[in-house]
Amino acid sequence: MATDTQAAPPALATATVMKLLPHPPRLTTVDDPAHADGPSLERREDLFRRLVEREGPRTIAFEGDGVRGTVVDDYVRWGRGTLDEAVEAMKGMAYGPCLGPGRDSGAPDGDREFVRWTRARNEGRPSGERLRLAGVGGPLESSGAASPRAALTALHGHLAARVDADLLPCTAERLDRLLGADRRWTEPAALTDPARSVGRSADAMELRLLADDMEALLDAWPPHATEQGARDGRPGPGAGEDRDRARLYARTATGLLRRHYWMADASPDRTARLVGLRDQMTAADLLALAKRGPALVYARDRPLQRGRGAMRMSDLPLAWWSAGVMVGARLGGK
Repeated sequence: MATDTQAAPPALATATVMKLLPHPPRLTTVDDPAHADGPSLERREDLFRRLVEREGPRTIAFEGDGVRGTVVDDYVRWGRGTLDEAVEAMKGMAYGPCLGPGRDSGAPDGDREFVRWTRARNEGRPSGERLRLAGVGGPLESSGAASPRAALTALHGHLAARVDADLLPCTAERLDRLLGADRRWTEPAALTDPARSVGRSADAMELRLLADDMEALLDAWPPHATEQGARDGRPGPGAGEDRDRARLYARTATGLLRRHYWMADASPDRTARLVGLRDQMTAADLLALAKRGPALVYARDRPLQRGRGAMRMSDLPLAWWSAGVMVGARLGGK
């Protein structure tokens, strides 16, 4: 059966790998070298760069916070910001690509060399040929999740710059008050004690409604509204690449709020649901990447496996549908 989601065995030469595929894939996955049983870091780095140069993916995707990833993407494509800012954003993600000699080998500069290499490759190329960077899966670690502040405020700011204020479901000040201090969203005790989670508080429940309203407002502006918006002096929420960014903000915000909601759940299914929600966020990001062209996905193999996820935690069996299954169901068999 043909599939649009393919895993590239890192031990094989690039040409051999691509001949094994039934057709050019929209998503090609390369396993994260952090796995002790995988091929050497250098072998994987060589495969990665060869795939980029020979197969021409439009995007490199890696596990991590996609909102932070926009800082790195802006630098490597357009030179916006500084190398230090881009590297700092990369290191602030849950998982970084570390394609140079980095975390695994004990050297400190893997992220820096990766960002520098990507920026150098893009320099002087036409905009349509520049390599994009993206994070997939959201700002998640273990069973926890980050504050939705960055995603929600970015989404609100995107809309506020493009629509009349009376169309927005809330003001920026109201959003800030509801979010409160970020530390209440990242409370470590909430990992094991649902009662310590803010996810079902009155503020969090209102934020879920506001996030849904803002996403609906974004969807209400179809792509062709760009021309009308230009005539009115506004670019419109559906304008070009900005729309991709706004969709990322919306996916991340709603995904994080949903995850915090279920962190406050005290049922036996809590952990399995949280793991499954992580894979749902990853799948949504991957499907968005596939729509805009071929992507090389650099991630751990568990979220991308093509079977149902399973594990035991404290003698409790857990099972969930992995991101690989969800993406394969949408892209495979065509």
